[in-house]
Amino acid sequence: MFARRTYQSESFSKHRAGKNTSKTKRSFREQAASSRRVERAAALDTSLPVGSNLTSPIITLCVGPEQRLFAAHEDVLASSPFFSAIIRGQFLESTSKRVNLPEEIPEVFSSVLEYLYKGDYYPRLLHNKRRNSWELEDTETNNGGRGAVESTVYHPGTQQALLKDTLLYCTADRYGLEELKRLALRKQGLQSGIQCSTILASSRYAYENTPDSDSKLRAHYLALIIRSRNTFKRSGTMQMEMERGGKMFFDLYVAM
Repeated sequence: MFARRTYQSESFSKHRAGKNTSKTKRSFREQAASSRRVERAAALDTSLPVGSNLTSPIITLCVGPEQRLFAAHEDVLASSPFFSAIIRGQFLESTSKRVNLPEEIPEVFSSVLEYLYKGDYYPRLLHNKRRNSWELEDTETNNGGRGAVESTVYHPGTQQALLKDTLLYCTADRYGLEELKRLALRKQGLQSGIQCSTILASSRYAYENTPDSDSKLRAHYLALIIRSRNTFKRSGTMQMEMERGGKMFFDLYVAM
């Protein structure tokens, strides 16, 4: 299980955050300059938020190979250049208002929708003004949380468990959601106790699904591996990954 940690840089934090019940914490959305109206998206098997006043048409989204159904308002989806192009183009049937996304992962896409409506995704990122640091909200149900959430998601394409925040970052890159990319990267920096194999698999995925111009997520992984190189040297997975090669290991060589 991953511990909650305070965030002070783009890389994994070194210090565990203690529980803090201070009211000085503010959400990432409250910190953002944008004041856009956002509400939570709903899957077809759940109801829309109470008091929702969004009036644009509802679009059905079929996600993943199992075609899990989600629903979202057209004007909310249109905040993403990716979906805006679909809505304006011929890929969206005007009668059914349906979009097929067979390559997406439902657990990841659900968090994207939550971000589009709320400006964050669970667990929320909170700013502790007293400590001047970032931390994830308490997920314990007895403290008002929705329960623990796994930091990894099984990716059928790689047949491995990958860090969810990395998957979100890459998805946000495809959807043109720059703020979500920054949020996902910051949240990933709060994770700890992650197995070397998961980090290496996620880093390879990041390299394969971001452009060469990406200077954030790739650098995050390079810094992590270099900082913990003694641990990775003892990892059999590291040796196998190096034998497979790839641009990541060239960048790692240059960075070291």
